[in-house]
Amino acid sequence: MPLTAETRQQLMQVSVATLCTALFKRGLRNQFIQDVRPLNATLPNMVGEAFTLRYIPAREDINPISVFLDRTHPQRVAVEQCPPGGVLVIDSRKDPRAASAGGILVARLMARGVAGVVTDGGFRDSPEIAKYAMPAYHTRPSAPTNLTLHQALDINVPIGCGDVAVFPGDVVVGDAEGVIVIPAHLADEVATEAVEMTAFEDFVTEKVHEGRSILGLYPPTDEQSRTDFAAWRQLNNR
Repeated sequence: MPLTAETRQQLMQVSVATLCTALFKRGLRNQFIQDVRPLNATLPNMVGEAFTLRYIPAREDINPISVFLDRTHPQRVAVEQCPPGGVLVIDSRKDPRAASAGGILVARLMARGVAGVVTDGGFRDSPEIAKYAMPAYHTRPSAPTNLTLHQALDINVPIGCGDVAVFPGDVVVGDAEGVIVIPAHLADEVATEAVEMTAFEDFVTEKVHEGRSILGLYPPTDEQSRTDFAAWRQLNNR
């Protein structure tokens, strides 16, 4: 089921932490991509459907720099085919010693309207990418070209990224903490629940800052907490 505009907007407003909890309630424990971080943590949430690129270890006799002359090179094709509003997710085998991509390719993704890019490796030109308006996530900067260690092999196939299985069309959400992968068939219900959870957590946070105990409040085991939350929602139009 394609990502709807309503679900996209809901996911723009919630945290990855809240989404982790919503997925855990459904038995999904391993959806948070490990060890990737935003190059610019001030950008709005990244939300889009996964379009994938898979690298394998480079073999020197068939992976020279001349492979980039081939217009069908999988890395180049992925950059030109990742759909507007999608997220390019790259399986770099958790190896940041060589770059998954650089500033020019990420700029092309941004110009094409892609919602973001994630790799469990590294980006070169990371200071420039950090200035872009499009979210980008990696493990650490990496100056060497990907060809020195990585060989692009497949596009839009199931991959592993940061120990998480990513299938084409899965919904990918990133915020200042990191990136989570939501199975496509769960996106609508998880987004709706996360909005509700966020409203309650905002209420709880406000009350805790006012000095209230979390006992009976979080979770709301006291009837008064539920009554107060209902009044708070009405007052704040939440």
